Amino acid sequence: MSAETYRDAWGIPHLRAATAGELARAQGRVTARDRAWQLEVERHRAQGTSASFLGPGALSWDRLARRARLADTARRCFAALEDEDPETAAWVREYTDGVNEGLAACDAPEFARTGLAPGRWEPWTPLAVWLATHILFAGFPAKLWREHITAHLGPDAVALFATDGPGTAGSNGWLVSGERTVTGHAIVAGDPHRFIEEPGVYQQIHLSCPEFDVVGLAVPGVPGIAHFGHTGTVAWAITNAMADYQDLYRERLRRTGAGVEALGPDGTWHRAARHTETIHVAGEDSVEVEVIETDRGPVIAGGPEGLDDGTPAALSLRYPPRVTADLGFGALLPLLRARRVADVDRALDAWAEPVNVVQAADTEGGLLHRVAGRVPVRATANRLRPVPAWEPGHEWTGWHTPPRAGLTDGVAVMANQRGPATPLGVEFAPPHRADRIAALLAGKERWSAADMPALHTDTHLASAGPLLDLVTALDGLSPGAAALRDRLLAWDRHMDADSADAATYAAVRGAVVRHLAAHPALAPAAVPPAYPEVLQPWLALVPRIAYALEHLLRAEDPYGIDRAEAVRAALEEVAAEPPAGTWGDTHRLAPWRALPDTSGSPEPGLSGDHDCVLCTSAVPGLTDRAARGPAARYVWDLADRRRSGWVVPHGASGVPGSPHHRDQQPLWLGGELAPVVTDFDRLTKETDD
Repeated sequence: MSAETYRDAWGIPHLRAATAGELARAQGRVTARDRAWQLEVERHRAQGTSASFLGPGALSWDRLARRARLADTARRCFAALEDEDPETAAWVREYTDGVNEGLAACDAPEFARTGLAPGRWEPWTPLAVWLATHILFAGFPAKLWREHITAHLGPDAVALFATDGPGTAGSNGWLVSGERTVTGHAIVAGDPHRFIEEPGVYQQIHLSCPEFDVVGLAVPGVPGIAHFGHTGTVAWAITNAMADYQDLYRERLRRTGAGVEALGPDGTWHRAARHTETIHVAGEDSVEVEVIETDRGPVIAGGPEGLDDGTPAALSLRYPPRVTADLGFGALLPLLRARRVADVDRALDAWAEPVNVVQAADTEGGLLHRVAGRVPVRATANRLRPVPAWEPGHEWTGWHTPPRAGLTDGVAVMANQRGPATPLGVEFAPPHRADRIAALLAGKERWSAADMPALHTDTHLASAGPLLDLVTALDGLSPGAAALRDRLLAWDRHMDADSADAATYAAVRGAVVRHLAAHPALAPAAVPPAYPEVLQPWLALVPRIAYALEHLLRAEDPYGIDRAEAVRAALEEVAAEPPAGTWGDTHRLAPWRALPDTSGSPEPGLSGDHDCVLCTSAVPGLTDRAARGPAARYVWDLADRRRSGWVVPHGASGVPGSPHHRDQQPLWLGGELAPVVTDFDRLTKETDD
């Protein structure tokens, strides 16, 4: 008997095996059983073949995956792993073997709907899935936005619009040391914010063998537990560091009889690698894509003939795994084997991307708060905008030493704000979430694991201040608008799903955003450059105004815009047609699915907002629906792992109709956690594999 599979009351898989390799195989196998359709979607996305069954809507992503050479980079990274870390390479192979075994026996209904048959996973496929999941994580298209807004409004506009935008993934995380807990042992808690997908982007899992026994949140398609784990004696968690580690270069390309050449910083033309690939598109003709790679990196937009609209432009992307052939998978086994924070620390020295802020604690009182990942040393201009490939001074010259930080009053908070990663980034999240978590933790001397969900679900919206300040100063309003003003000023500033006042505030905020976007000073920026569709979310004016609204309302003289008049017009507009219900009536979950949902179940209404600790992100001025939010919640108790808790937005199973497909959603909506069970005697045995 090589492995055993158990389940708890929530269908979460608990795996036990005699060796780490057998356990990896079992993890691959059970993931394919639970998430077969999700695994195949991710494999196709990593290879740039998803349009073959999802249709033309997936074509822009497939183009990016092909042109950025994601699959080829994964192959290179796995080949290097085989040479430099054969143990990890063999472990990854075991996982993919298990995935293939599980896929061979799967009967997920989506395959019948699409006519797609499960394909074969290669040893490098998990690396490709990881790369595809995180290639846009650092938001390199924001450099195109900065260039775009500078062209229309000047360089001062960059800082005015600098904030955590709609295309960025974030998280909350906090570490409470033993001196601030009821048990004398640390607690690590938080919630990663990502686009909510169904099935979910995190998989609750328990991995046990003689070498280690770890519970945590895995990424389906990737072995081990990378981001959030608890071994019983040490626990760790991450948030996005908001570091800038990918560069865009403007290339000068020309065609020759032999292919394509790029002008280099030495003033001479250099041969670029070039070939063509065919993307099959369901329901339409196949599309040919030209793949070009210069000495800087793959060309992801434009080419020798420019962009699709004829604008002369070509952009290459330089990203660390393409340069180093290292995706950081060498950290995964050491993390599972960690016993103390020193072990976690050493493991993370091998981390590559995404660049994260990490917090960890162990049962001996050890604490860790550091940045992990690879950030290149280069000119400041590289971090801000696309730079000319033909000019010297934009080369990578080394790697930054990851910064470290300590605790303040026994607490560390990470919420994508400026913190230890500040020297490595350009734009960070506003401080509201971090400040609110710190203030809540300061409100009580001793904390328990059971107290933590109250922080997860806090809905106070500090970023409402600038708009309400302008509302306060308004006079000469119509009677309806004056009554609306008074109502907003009496509101408690909590974005609760059952709050009619929160709905009214959101309606006024959205109207303000639209009025600002229509102003003659800003409206010209509404037409973005003709970059690929997959990059357009970073170039859309309304979301940029929405997430920079505080700055725009507080700035001294933003381009002659009368903010008070914009707020007045918004207040009168909403007073004439006020929202009929509560915030949760319109602020509903909008998860991404590869295929349309046919269940007919309405999506639930949500509490929270972008700058609340309960970060459920709408796009003011565009939609109240929330595509981003807590992709999981966790509480790791170092006093007793059995007092830990976790939850995901849907359930452990990705199979529609399974009793565990959406059974955790009521917990997730209510701010509750499922208990972490690690005693195999309390679990139900499912199979011997």
